[in-house]
Amino acid sequence: MHDILEQLEAKRELARQGGGQRRIDAQHAKGKLTARERIEVLLDEGTFEEWDMFVEHRCTDFGMADNKIPGDGVVTGYGMINGRLVFVFSQDFTVYGGALSETHAEKICKIMDQAMKVGAPVIGLNDSGGARIQEGVASLGGYAEVFQRNMLASGVVPQISVVMGPSAGGAVYSPALTDFIFMVKDSSYMFVTGPEVVKTVTHEEVSAEELGGAITHTTKSGVADMAFENDVEALLMVRRLYNYLPLSNREKSPLRHSGDPAHRMDASLNTLVPDNPNKAYDMKELILKTVDDGDFFELQPDYAKNILIGFARMDGQTVGIVANQPLVLAGCLDIKSSTKAARFIRFCDAFNIPVITFVDVPGFMPGTAQEFGGIIKHGAKLLYAYAECTVPKITVITRKAYGGAYDVMASKHLRGDVNFAWPHAEIAVMGAKGAVEIIFREDKGDPEKLAAKEAEYKARFANPFVAGARGFIDDVILPSETRKRICRSLVMLKDKKIENPWRKHGNIPL
Repeated sequence: MHDILEQLEAKRELARQGGGQRRIDAQHAKGKLTARERIEVLLDEGTFEEWDMFVEHRCTDFGMADNKIPGDGVVTGYGMINGRLVFVFSQDFTVYGGALSETHAEKICKIMDQAMKVGAPVIGLNDSGGARIQEGVASLGGYAEVFQRNMLASGVVPQISVVMGPSAGGAVYSPALTDFIFMVKDSSYMFVTGPEVVKTVTHEEVSAEELGGAITHTTKSGVADMAFENDVEALLMVRRLYNYLPLSNREKSPLRHSGDPAHRMDASLNTLVPDNPNKAYDMKELILKTVDDGDFFELQPDYAKNILIGFARMDGQTVGIVANQPLVLAGCLDIKSSTKAARFIRFCDAFNIPVITFVDVPGFMPGTAQEFGGIIKHGAKLLYAYAECTVPKITVITRKAYGGAYDVMASKHLRGDVNFAWPHAEIAVMGAKGAVEIIFREDKGDPEKLAAKEAEYKARFANPFVAGARGFIDDVILPSETRKRICRSLVMLKDKKIENPWRKHGNIPL
């Protein structure tokens, strides 16, 4: 028996060594952790239960029969984050460059299947050169098996991807199907075709970092949510994000009460919005002063900055925040901001997370670039997401809510549950100047008359009371009591039940 135990430990040690000490040292030299070190940082100490440590590939071509490493380039299993269950896979770049084989994919699929059965999130730590070329179509089949499970798990359990090294070709589509993507600066990249192929086909000279680095995907493409300086920072932020999320679509998010009273008032909000309607202010200040402990986990902070999205807590309950940002493009909705917010709202709806919307929107962005880029369809994504959403929806209009953008931003007409407005909110088809120039176009040559009409229009329509008279606004509230009124509304909506008509699925305007 003693010999058997020694053999077992020897096999385990061989698996733990991955591609060997030389390759581990090379990984460290790049400033990267190994697959197992990443799991140690991500999970609570001593909670990791590994599966399939002894799995080996089945390839016999190109001399691979004599080149087998236990685990086959990916570490899989489950553990805890702050005492809550999570399944994880971590690709090992020291083994065949983390390249995905048929058995490598089977290991990933196995823990994803189990996560679906028990109702727990999946976190993927990606560090792979792509498909294992020696296996040909078998490795491509493996990718497709993973993609199929990403689709099945979507909206059932949260899926988080952390790209911590290369991710090229087919490897990028699994992260793209997940809910959140984090990247590491200067050591991770994602692209469908690499710089060499781009140069051959399109004659463009571009580096891997420019083509698909963390900065590119968090500022230009919007593919990734956040970029971090190193592996440890990225993994610790995943732990923080995880604290906001439910284990599955059958559960509520964890309640984490703080000492921040639900009835807290903030008088400084009464002067947040400038008297000049054309002057900007920082919507993030309102968010930080309204949520528990001023703690706002912003997502995609460097992409489509004219809209803010992220998680926070209100009286201990996780909420999703969507807010126009007047500091950028005057808070206008455009193609990028519409898709950014729509995807976030659909995640919240899938996982029972109430949506709080702060509105200051003068309309959709005009111009040929937007129209040619399909702003009609992209703006409709945001409209569709809000209309489809059945979780509690609370809306606060702080200043402008003009035209179709008023409708889109969680208005009462899209089944907003509680719709508040601040006293200086302007809810109208358009701004006073533009409206008067259309209605009284025959008076264009008389500036004094137009100015008088503009003042009359402002007095009549540039306020929340016309909408309030029709019941489109539930109450006009003091800015200082925003937190208290939202918290009370969340308590009232705790057991809200509403269902959309039965269907296989809707057809969102993609």
